[in-house]
Amino acid sequence: MDYQPLYQALRSAKADPWADRLPQQISDAFDPTRHGLLAIWQQLIDKLPEFSTRLRILDADVVQIGSANDLTELARATLETQLKSLHAWRKGPYGLFGIKVDAEWRSDWKWRRVENHISPLKHRLVLDIGCGNGYYCWRMLGAQAKLVVGIDPMLLNVMQFQSVRKLHGETPPVFVLPLGIEDLPYGLRAFDTVFSMGVLYHRRSPIDHLLELRDCLVPGGELILETLIIDGGLGEVLVPEHRYAKMRNVWFLPSCPTLMAWLSRCGFKNIRLIDITVTSTEEQRSTAWMTFHSLKDNLAPDNPMLTCEGLPAPKRAIFIAQTASC
Repeated sequence: MDYQPLYQALRSAKADPWADRLPQQISDAFDPTRHGLLAIWQQLIDKLPEFSTRLRILDADVVQIGSANDLTELARATLETQLKSLHAWRKGPYGLFGIKVDAEWRSDWKWRRVENHISPLKHRLVLDIGCGNGYYCWRMLGAQAKLVVGIDPMLLNVMQFQSVRKLHGETPPVFVLPLGIEDLPYGLRAFDTVFSMGVLYHRRSPIDHLLELRDCLVPGGELILETLIIDGGLGEVLVPEHRYAKMRNVWFLPSCPTLMAWLSRCGFKNIRLIDITVTSTEEQRSTAWMTFHSLKDNLAPDNPMLTCEGLPAPKRAIFIAQTASC
């Protein structure tokens, strides 16, 4: 994959410290010794055909590339087998040459909650933290962002993105890198908009994460933050003793007033709570593209308002905030 356009865009955004170190970061991340399946995944993507299509729809619920009429039935069946080899697909939906990639999450539902509240992305440099396979990155590009950079430390997610990007068939200004936010230089201040959706509760220090997000933004930049929350007043936080909905890496679930106070303490302004939604088993579920256990398997069998550990079932909130203008 040619990353030169990304390096050039970062330098144009005066993010030279990251542009300087990024080639080595990418090289280290794609070291075949890092993950036993990496070589297999890379070979699979290399073998993906380069189909010709004019159909690319990035501003609809289903990110669509190509149509069923572009391929023979045999070619489409072969492509579906190749894409399913990159199981499990967590974010979607995608429509790829007539193949419906029905991912675990109906990520389009979350995007609908966000898209009418954020500042227009047209001509903006956008960073998506914990972006998964890049579904939201494509939606951001569909909203006419100038450049979209997603970061996610899970190599499988990056491989899924690269498969979609290859099928896209051009060189769109969207990249997903196998990195975490801790790999970005301190005080980058390069992005007009930063998304952190479904990340905060996985961080051992939520305050540090908010500070990292702030330092990625230009003065007056916009943060879109989505995370698990609990009902409650100022100062209330749930810290699971062991697991939360069978997840080991859930650390802090604040109330909405608490999280707004954290954002304010970290220097954010114009803080708005735009949505609270209880996660349903229609929005997150097992599918043919994600056959492992999903939300319904992690809730109490006799009470869907509780997790299997007896804690409040997943409820998510979305906040929008800005950094100071100077």
